[in-house]
Amino acid sequence: MNVSDIMTKKPATIRLQSSLREALETMDKVGCHHLPVLSSDGHLIGVVSDRDCRTALNSPHIMRERWQDEELINRLQARNFMTPAPIVVPPEAPAEEAARLMLQNRISCLPVMRDETLVGIVTRTDIVAAFMNLASRRGMHS
Repeated sequence: MNVSDIMTKKPATIRLQSSLREALETMDKVGCHHLPVLSSDGHLIGVVSDRDCRTALNSPHIMRERWQDEELINRLQARNFMTPAPIVVPPEAPAEEAARLMLQNRISCLPVMRDETLVGIVTRTDIVAAFMNLASRRGMHS
């Protein structure tokens, strides 16, 4: 099983100058917890997680009613709260390698890159779901 088998293809992204509001609204709309950050020329330069957003707001919980009124979320740009230069993985890498990288580096997602192009994202949830699926298939055939 390779990363390409379990990743989310063509993930939602934001730009370096996107606001915290845009990041929150995109995550809310798409139903995700991680957004690759692209430069104006489309190169991957960072990742924003829901935790990065909560940290930027200095809040343990982002409550919709609160963040809609915050001036901070309109001014703060992704460049200020993203994780720069994220660890990446190629789509042909084994899923086990992605899991090892996430555990070793204590991260919850890996952008999936083919050369210089973002082709997907793989998260801890994707890894757990894939291994649960694999385990249940093996259990059925024993």
